[in-house]
Amino acid sequence: MLQQILHDMYIDPELLTELSDVQKHILFYKMREEQLRRWREHEAWEALAEAEGLRPPKVKRASDKHIQWLLGADGEVWVWIMGEGPGDKPYEEISEELIAERARLQAQREAEELWRQKEAEITNKFRDALANEKARILAERWKVEMEDRKAAKVLEERIREEFKRKEEEERKRGEEQIRLQEEQRARELYWTLKQAQLQSQASEKEEREWEEQLRRSKAADEERSRRAQRARDEYRRLSLRAIQKGTVSGLSFMFRELGQSHEQEARLYHHFPGPGPPLPLAMPVSRTWERPLRPVSREVIVRWFKEEQLPRQAGFERNTKSIAPWFHGIISREDAEGLLENMTEGAFLVRISEKIWGYTLSYRLQKGFKHFLVDASGDFYSFLGVDPNRHATLTDLIDFHKEEIITVSGGELLQEPCGQRDSPPDYHLLFE
Repeated sequence: MLQQILHDMYIDPELLTELSDVQKHILFYKMREEQLRRWREHEAWEALAEAEGLRPPKVKRASDKHIQWLLGADGEVWVWIMGEGPGDKPYEEISEELIAERARLQAQREAEELWRQKEAEITNKFRDALANEKARILAERWKVEMEDRKAAKVLEERIREEFKRKEEEERKRGEEQIRLQEEQRARELYWTLKQAQLQSQASEKEEREWEEQLRRSKAADEERSRRAQRARDEYRRLSLRAIQKGTVSGLSFMFRELGQSHEQEARLYHHFPGPGPPLPLAMPVSRTWERPLRPVSREVIVRWFKEEQLPRQAGFERNTKSIAPWFHGIISREDAEGLLENMTEGAFLVRISEKIWGYTLSYRLQKGFKHFLVDASGDFYSFLGVDPNRHATLTDLIDFHKEEIITVSGGELLQEPCGQRDSPPDYHLLFE
């Protein structure tokens, strides 16, 4: 997977969100190294082509363009810093004015919108009231057969004036209410923006303190790194025992890919004697289907698991037919965090990833969670961008990190597996 990313120099944004900060840093560092390698290779090819006469040497064109720096009275380059020059306003004052102006403009826009709504409401209210009143007057006039039409006209005009006066009063009250709301909203926005500025300054201070704490703990991190290196050396020294505990199945699969016979596998097992009966040979992976470049649907993921992972005993306990308590099916990040929510630090589960051909190890921190991608696209299992160690089976990877930390900075040790909560279990589709 990493080789494919470096070849394309592109990573899917959804896959990028699944990576931790450490994984992102490592990935970007590798991509930068690949860019430099390609650039050096291109420069070497250009130099070779010029040396052999295949391409004329590059001639730099003369140019009359130049840069001239403005010098100060002391003969040095003149530099102006906003807020510190003569007559400049202090930064705090400029910031206060910008915040106040933003609050005022926001409140003004909201007040204009409120006034348009209020004006439409007042207009509709009094138009409907006037129409109803006119209808009532006309009905009464025709009902009693009013003879004095002039008196009715005068009455109508008087009522019209009365409603007009009430409408003006209502408009004035509405304008005053909107004005008060605008002033109050401007004050609220001002204090909101002011608090955001103060919080930003506080976060910068915390970041400086964190950097100082990180600098102080650098020596301790280096010591842990040395201990982890010694532990990995010890692990490699005891690799013969690891082969007996699960690596033979991975090696036998490799032998079959190369066309080796079962006698060669038997000689390999005889070469590494140890207690206990011989381990069962891993079933060959079916090649009757072509795997897409990446998972496109749950149906394809289920078929990939059945075709490629079940023969490698992925998700099973070592040398048994029992499914491991930490194994889960195709569940989301939110579901995994919900299962780990009430568990202690060190709890973990392994779920099938929907982003890559592999798995995601979800880990419970003291405060929060971590998610590590496990690449299973080849003939081994390894963390993507975190741990260079390769393991023949998924169970080997889990058992190894029960004793060894995953990252030096985080110190993650796999302690308590998180099992199933529902019935049927979330992996039942994988084993049907």
